[in-house]
Amino acid sequence: MKKALITGITGMVGSHLADYLLANTDWDIYGVCRWRSPLDNVSHLLMRVNNHDRVYFDYADLNDEISLIAVINKVKPDYVFHLAAQSYPLTSFTAPIDTLNTNILGTCRLLEAIRSAMEADSDYKPVVHVCASSEVFEKIPAHKKPETGIHEECPFHPASPYAISKVGTDLLGRYYAEAYGMTVMTTRMFTHTGPRRGDVFHESTFAKQIAMIERGLIPPVVKVGNLKSLRTYADVRDAVRAYYMLVTVNPVAGEYYNIGGSYTCEVGDTLNTLISFSTKKDLIKVEVDPERLRPIDADLQVPDCRKFKAHTCWEPQISFETTMRDLLDYWREKVSVNGGQFLTR
Repeated sequence: MKKALITGITGMVGSHLADYLLANTDWDIYGVCRWRSPLDNVSHLLMRVNNHDRVYFDYADLNDEISLIAVINKVKPDYVFHLAAQSYPLTSFTAPIDTLNTNILGTCRLLEAIRSAMEADSDYKPVVHVCASSEVFEKIPAHKKPETGIHEECPFHPASPYAISKVGTDLLGRYYAEAYGMTVMTTRMFTHTGPRRGDVFHESTFAKQIAMIERGLIPPVVKVGNLKSLRTYADVRDAVRAYYMLVTVNPVAGEYYNIGGSYTCEVGDTLNTLISFSTKKDLIKVEVDPERLRPIDADLQVPDCRKFKAHTCWEPQISFETTMRDLLDYWREKVSVNGGQFLTR
């Protein structure tokens, strides 16, 4: 029986990846989470965890090397999906040291734990996915961006401590592949969203505010940041299918791939789409909130995914409209269950 280890299983992507692997493989799933990690996104898996039914949780922290060594030695996973991170770009401006430590040194600690396990057991050869981010390309000057979109060889130009941390994450993955012969691959996933998306991200906070407006919990005003940034969206369920194919379709040590959806629009168009689905669409107004603006923001986040598609034959399948409807329905359900127990961030 194959075993997959997912760091950050309690996040949006980690929880959807667990769902995908349970439905499409016979693997056992080991999720790494901190003792204080919220379990909302994996609440539907807890009965399986309690019954030891293919899903197991192990407590560890990227900032605690001993805990990572213990988990790797205990599980000896065939596949490692490293998704855990301080993943909020805006937060990284106020907590840059925590962001850099968790994302860069935390990745190094995990890869070192895997390398040590491989040195102790010459037959142990896991396939490792290190998740970087499209934000490593945040501020590439427009005149340097290819017409086909941002490809793998475009120069890094990070514009936040988070993006800088993901440059380090990306390079560490390639370093461990080249220096130690480990089968490590790195991805730069562009904007991906859907149910369970954290409310610190633009499209999710829009959906949450709309859901709260529909329930009469806040005035009919959606507060926003920069609406001009151009983004290409993928559904999180398409994203985790890509991650599965990454590690199972002829994995090549040291490779790195840009992955993203096929629908591109400005953030303002995303907001308008979500508002168009609302029962209160004729009442909703939009207001810029200075606290939602980054000191530096990404602008043209449009990927060229031909390398990954050629290698795996992956294609996005879920439409932008379906993703946005599902995201809004997710927040409607959460607001219905929890009432006004939300910050309007």
